[in-house]
Amino acid sequence: MAHSVRQSSVSLYLRLLRYVRPYLRAFAISILGFVIFASCQPLLADLLKYFLDGLQAPEHSRFLGVPLLYGVPLAIILIAGWQGVGSYLGNFFLARVGRGVVHDLRCALFDSLLVLPNAYYDQHNSGHLVSRIVFDVTQVTGAATDAIKVVIREGFTVVFLFGYLLWMNWQLTLILLLILPLIARMVSSASRKFRKQSRRIQEAMGDVTHVASETIQGYRVVRSFGGETYERQRFYRASADNMDKTMQMVRTQSIYTPTLQLVIYSNMAVLMFMVMFFRGDASVGQLVAYIMAATMLPKPIRQLSEVSATIQKGLAAAESIFAQLDEPAEQDRGTRVRERVSGRIEVRQLDFCYPGSPRTVLSGVSFSMAPGQMVALVGRSGSGKSTLASLIPRFYHHEQGQILLDGLDIEDYRLANLRQHIALVTQQVVLFNDTVRNNIAYGDLAGATAGEVEQAARAAYAHDFIRQLPRGYDTLIGENGVLLSGGQRQRLAIARALLKNAPVLILDEATSALDTESERHIQAALDQVMRGRTTLVIAHRLSTIERADLILVMDQGQIIERGSHAALLAANGAYARLHARQFRDDDGEPAGCC
Repeated sequence: MAHSVRQSSVSLYLRLLRYVRPYLRAFAISILGFVIFASCQPLLADLLKYFLDGLQAPEHSRFLGVPLLYGVPLAIILIAGWQGVGSYLGNFFLARVGRGVVHDLRCALFDSLLVLPNAYYDQHNSGHLVSRIVFDVTQVTGAATDAIKVVIREGFTVVFLFGYLLWMNWQLTLILLLILPLIARMVSSASRKFRKQSRRIQEAMGDVTHVASETIQGYRVVRSFGGETYERQRFYRASADNMDKTMQMVRTQSIYTPTLQLVIYSNMAVLMFMVMFFRGDASVGQLVAYIMAATMLPKPIRQLSEVSATIQKGLAAAESIFAQLDEPAEQDRGTRVRERVSGRIEVRQLDFCYPGSPRTVLSGVSFSMAPGQMVALVGRSGSGKSTLASLIPRFYHHEQGQILLDGLDIEDYRLANLRQHIALVTQQVVLFNDTVRNNIAYGDLAGATAGEVEQAARAAYAHDFIRQLPRGYDTLIGENGVLLSGGQRQRLAIARALLKNAPVLILDEATSALDTESERHIQAALDQVMRGRTTLVIAHRLSTIERADLILVMDQGQIIERGSHAALLAANGAYARLHARQFRDDDGEPAGCC
């Protein structure tokens, strides 16, 4: 088992180091800098040997061609300067590599979010996804660069010091080597614990981000329903859990470091005894220089052993990051591209289950829509209306049945091309913290002229309220349009769909957030824009349903009635009951949603 974990760690680390490849030049300079830094350590010990031996006959001792009195201080300054150069090159250029790796990993994660299928978002909460980009990436960088810094700098320091000690007295130095297997075993054992604890810390951090994100996004609901205490307790629990898991790792590290230090210094004590016992004809300077070099070893060895925790944190984070990067992107097996379609839609014997769920959401659904025709879907919540609307732009893939657009299966279209032909407006309006203009002319529509944007806004009855905003079309509307009313936000979303000018229009309860007057305006605009467009409406208000060429009544994933408004009322079935329930008010205004 330990072997497989080791193999997994090696493969993860090698994959991680691929992100260093674009920065090889900076990485090479940083290695050179750390080699320079490490090479100065034995020089300082050796300098002490000359200094102590020279003290016995200072008038005859020379160093660097000058008297000892001036030579040693000069050498110290030169060594310090040379070590400073090495430290600068190592730290600066490795930091450049580290920042580059952070940037590249974050961009890779964000790019993957743009192409992952809907099912992935259904199964992962936004807090954990954000935590992966913000928190996990920094942990990975610790393994990719900070750990490398310690490994290279302290590793070369150990190598140079060992080399110096072997050159001074190879017999005594071999005693130091006896400790290495014990150190390796301790490091291996601690590494497994660090990896497991790091994984738990990441999950707990994701929970913290998730709770905070939900509370921020839903702050109005939290305050209006008095949820402050509940959310506070939920956040405190998540944060306390994160702190407990972090402290578990700190405890492990706090026990591990002094234990390792005790082992190293015990070995050093034995070495000191051996040096004093077998000093032979060595001079005082040689003995002190040897002891000084030996006493320099514990610090880099300890730092090399402690870097295991940083590496394991990074590898645990890398597992999470690469798991997302390895997720297959949204399937696009289509090869056909059409510049324009008429909008004829045919649905044949469509069955659908959500990925990982055994429950059938749609069963045997069949209907057709002619170009320019308006079809309404009505039914109770959970009857499959929105699911059906989501399948047309291929947000999910159906396994059974067909959906044809202009006689061609939607699976045969290139995904981007298919969605170019479809404009979608949902009840859950999504706007961005940008200007009104950029929210209407979004994405592929960014090249639209100011006149075209204004025309779409007029058609959606949004122009008048936009003109009254502080900076008109250049007004920033806040996160998800928080500075606008629900009806205003909905009209901007409709304006965006109108600007797209797609032959197929899907309105998923698109007028539900509007007041009665605004809804009348919007309906008048929709009557105009739906001409020549195939429109699928998930009905919320009967004013929309009455204008439909065909109404489909859905229940438990099946179409149980179909026909015009008048025909369905005459049939006195499920639609008639929905109609009666919605028109209980004497004035004929809708009282609820169907």
